[in-house]
Amino acid sequence: MYILLFIGPGLQTYPLNQDYIVTADFVPTEGKTIAITNVLGDVQQEPTPGELRFRLNDQDLRLVPTSGGRGRLFIVFSDLTKGKGTYPGGRFLDAGAPVNGRVLLDFNKAYSPPCAFTPYATCPLPPRENQLPVAIEAGEKYVRQH
Repeated sequence: MYILLFIGPGLQTYPLNQDYIVTADFVPTEGKTIAITNVLGDVQQEPTPGELRFRLNDQDLRLVPTSGGRGRLFIVFSDLTKGKGTYPGGRFLDAGAPVNGRVLLDFNKAYSPPCAFTPYATCPLPPRENQLPVAIEAGEKYVRQH
């Protein structure tokens, strides 16, 4: 079941695709951090609660999330659609808290950061660990706004 939200005029998305809903194994990594660089080049070490391991497009993949608050996970990632259909600076994905060592990842809900819509935002860029070697044709597309 999907709930569609109207976000505003001009927003384009890939067609909903069940293949881009995957269950990831959550591997806790207590005390670890990940280097997140923003569009200004500033680097910040962000705590990461763990690693997400999953299979997509016949490949074993992993993502390293940061905390999204209230136990949720926040992922800054890029894939082979970057700059060729999606925002060149990467995309965001929110996920729920791990349940029994598993996390549902729905790439149909991947969205562009604020930097895609205004030059006045300072957004994080995908860390090296979250630059996926597959095309994820799901979620929000990028239509140049500024």
